[in-house]
Amino acid sequence: MIKIAITGATGLIGSKIIELLNNKFQFIPLPSSLMDITNKDQVYQILKETNFDLFLHLAAYTNVAKADLEKDLCFKINVEGTKNVFEVTSFKKKKFIYISTDFVFDGKKENAPFFETSTPNPVGFYGETKYQGEKIVKNKGMIVRIAYPYRNFFPKKPDFVHKLKNFLEQKKELKMIKNALMTPTLVDDIAFGLKYLIKNYTPNIFHLVGSNAYSPYDVAKIIAKKFNLPLSLIKETTYEEYIKGRSPFPQYSNIRSLTNNFFPMSDFETGLEKITRSQK
Repeated sequence: MIKIAITGATGLIGSKIIELLNNKFQFIPLPSSLMDITNKDQVYQILKETNFDLFLHLAAYTNVAKADLEKDLCFKINVEGTKNVFEVTSFKKKKFIYISTDFVFDGKKENAPFFETSTPNPVGFYGETKYQGEKIVKNKGMIVRIAYPYRNFFPKKPDFVHKLKNFLEQKKELKMIKNALMTPTLVDDIAFGLKYLIKNYTPNIFHLVGSNAYSPYDVAKIIAKKFNLPLSLIKETTYEEYIKGRSPFPQYSNIRSLTNNFFPMSDFETGLEKITRSQK
């Protein structure tokens, strides 16, 4: 059985990967309480003594809104942390998978959709640090980009679906962007896509993303309809209006894949159906 050392094992995505694939691989969780990825000496000591075949690097600073205010911390985790774990993994001649994001792209309408071959050009600091992480790994390890992950309810860190659902349940008005695109991705699909990629490892770039892109406005309406919540609470706004005073993010984040011919990814409606079934 393939032994996988994994950072971010207790997070939104990592915990689901372990839950779904625990009978296929032997996971070795490396929580921050055991190994601080920003501490180079500690990383070396822990990984030197850990027997693994592949390193799955999920741990990251992901607070997009705060990244510009906490640049040092964001850089330390996403760039220096990635460099630390990658260097030791390479020294041990083991395989490495780096989980990246659609935020490495600029999201400009004229450049969309974005494929594995598209040129990254981040518009915010979070995306910039994830791209710097990619540069460390590129051609020497596998890069897997994901976008807007969601899953069955995860109280530790609710995803965008459950945040929007919660607002609507509290009768709060939502101002959702009409002139933008996002690509919601079911975490279960990410896990099963990774199952194939781990077993058929190559040091290339892959996009594991939902099969369709939607405007945030349409996403909110789909959630409201699915959970029988009031559509009247969902109001339109523009990307330009929304980002005033906020960190920028890719506007037309329509992410597609040229390389995923191995696992069919769900569209948003199908993914929502799957998570509601699993929560019953």
